[in-house]
Amino acid sequence: MVSEGQYGKLSMNGREVYKFATREVPKVLTEALEAAEIGVDDVDWILLHQANIRIMETVASRLGVPMEKVITNLSEYGNTSAASIPLALDEAVRKGQVKKGDIIACAGFGAGLSWGAAILKWG
Repeated sequence: MVSEGQYGKLSMNGREVYKFATREVPKVLTEALEAAEIGVDDVDWILLHQANIRIMETVASRLGVPMEKVITNLSEYGNTSAASIPLALDEAVRKGQVKKGDIIACAGFGAGLSWGAAILKWG
């Protein structure tokens, strides 16, 4: 049992997170696409961590992808943390937005500013 101690205030530097995400997410997606031997034009959907619409818009712009190809449910649920990608994918599949054979480029970032990407073929 902890009977005494001091803890500093928890804070997030949103500006730095934005800069990090908009720099690293396009890079990691490009690396994943290269590893899959496909180009961004072959991708049907971009699915990103649902942290902030501005981040998603900037990433899409840097990849040259219109927002119509970005799966998002941020306006309905907000940032659902680690669940954001699977929740958005499930919803897109249930709505018929994502169809069998679609190629989805996914990227997430989170705790400790870790990040990763995966290219999926749905079906």
